[in-house]
Amino acid sequence: MAKNFESEITQFLKQYKAQNPDTEARQREGRYRLWDKQIDQELQDGYKAARTPQKPYVYYENN
Repeated sequence: MAKNFESEITQFLKQYKAQNPDTEARQREGRYRLWDKQIDQELQDGYKAARTPQKPYVYYENN
């Protein structure tokens, strides 16, 4: 491939970002909303402590 080659996808993304300069900010906002959350460790420990063990095969009643 030539050094100056750009795929159609790369060209499209550059053009899209030039037309929509707020794209990266919106991406960061979406990531923050979905993934970058603060986890309450005390609450998580409570969930783990309250967990009950599951039987190996839940669909079979061994009487």
